[in-house]
Amino acid sequence: MTHDHALRANGPLAWPTGFRGYTGHGGLRDAGDDISIVASDRPATSAAVFTRSLFAGPAVLLSRRHAAGRTLRAVTTLAQNANVATGRRGEENAAEVVRRVAEILGIPEGDVLIGSTGVIGRPLPMSTILPHFDRTAERGLAAFTAAPQDVARAMMTTDTRPKTASRTVGQARIVAVAKGVGMLEPDMATMLAYVFTDAEVSPADLDAALRGAVDRTFNCLSVDTDTSTSDTVAVIANGAAGPVDPVLFADALADLCLDLTLQLASDGEGATKLLRVTVGGARDRAQAKRIAKSVVNSPLVKTAVHGADPNWGRVLMAIGKNTDETDIVPGRVTVKFGDIAVYPEEPEAATLAELVDVMRRDEVDIAVSLGVGEGEATVYGCDLTADYVRVNADYTT
Repeated sequence: MTHDHALRANGPLAWPTGFRGYTGHGGLRDAGDDISIVASDRPATSAAVFTRSLFAGPAVLLSRRHAAGRTLRAVTTLAQNANVATGRRGEENAAEVVRRVAEILGIPEGDVLIGSTGVIGRPLPMSTILPHFDRTAERGLAAFTAAPQDVARAMMTTDTRPKTASRTVGQARIVAVAKGVGMLEPDMATMLAYVFTDAEVSPADLDAALRGAVDRTFNCLSVDTDTSTSDTVAVIANGAAGPVDPVLFADALADLCLDLTLQLASDGEGATKLLRVTVGGARDRAQAKRIAKSVVNSPLVKTAVHGADPNWGRVLMAIGKNTDETDIVPGRVTVKFGDIAVYPEEPEAATLAELVDVMRRDEVDIAVSLGVGEGEATVYGCDLTADYVRVNADYTT
């Protein structure tokens, strides 16, 4: 497995063999591209996971049905509008977008996945979207000249930068695009992340690899404890580069998803720091993840990290509020910030000064051992800043 840094040296990151991308302005935002399509020029196998929100949007509901066939070969994304809580009209609009994209590509509608992201409760502006697709249809595949960075940029809402990642396995390449910096507390999937590969992978292996990767990366990410109505993660494999070892492919996919997870966490709305919390010595991985999430999601821990305030007691608070975890005994717990132990031995003044320096870093690591068993989990998040409040207080005004 290798990273594709060389592919960026003389130009933008390239798609795997057989994939092409498109971006354009469909009137969802005032200016800039807000519609994107990525498609394979040949049949493909696919796997996808979606939000479990009770208010999942029409894009998710439609895409779940299409993904069940495991033959997806194209993804279209509408930015700036989630098309959620829009009733029958929203369902019809999502279906019409998929129909238009399928016509442009000359493929079955059931092979198209749709993502929609942005404000909840507003109908899609079909009066500008449909003429956009008419113009795109006239150009046909000649319009598909967008690189992965272009697609990632067109998907953005409050993101400050596009997010892409790539890996190589044997002769095959894996390239991904993602967006999402707020309303991120994943449950089954998170934000929008699409992975494209020219590896030949069986549907069963592809599904297992995706679910394993999501469980240990995207589902370990939290910016603000809020689960989106539109979360979608999908992988499309068209086999153009031939078969690969499924184990090596799964490892590469997990590594790529971790790369995207760290990008998403560090670009959390208003964030200035990446926060990584590892809990070990737990009864099992599930307990470790619950405690780690309790720490990374604590507003008091997040604000202390933002201000480099060595108030390490907030970590104990975040652990201790899990009152159902009766096998956690304070006397067996240890806490570190970086390499600096802060509990159970009370830090001296000099140690606290060192702790301030650790907390001023762009990446802050907190390690907890529960002293219960051998379970371990790492979760990812960010600090909480006044800018997060500003972004979300003024989101629609």
